[in-house]
Amino acid sequence: MIEEKSSGVKNQEEAKKEVKAAKEGTTIYAKIFAPFQEYFEGECTGISAVNESGPFDVLARHHNFITMLIPCNLVVHLPEGDQTFKITRGLMHVRNSKVIVFLDV
Repeated sequence: MIEEKSSGVKNQEEAKKEVKAAKEGTTIYAKIFAPFQEYFEGECTGISAVNESGPFDVLARHHNFITMLIPCNLVVHLPEGDQTFKITRGLMHVRNSKVIVFLDV
């Protein structure tokens, strides 16, 4: 998967898909990774997590924000079913229908 992303053409194609999905407002792009492992990268319909204020969801066109995640089940919602990751801590950055989660920071 990393080899495909190193191609400039592939990155441009992925970027076009991300922009199209964001404009349609139905999906968000998400990347979840730790220093030495990538857990998820791609389009999803939403993400559920927990911070100090409590549980929350991020959907398409969500306001931009950054938050520290506490131990919880981080859930990526996909049309074919949810993917759940048990996390101990993380940092979530949401901007322009794009969610980046850095784990174990």
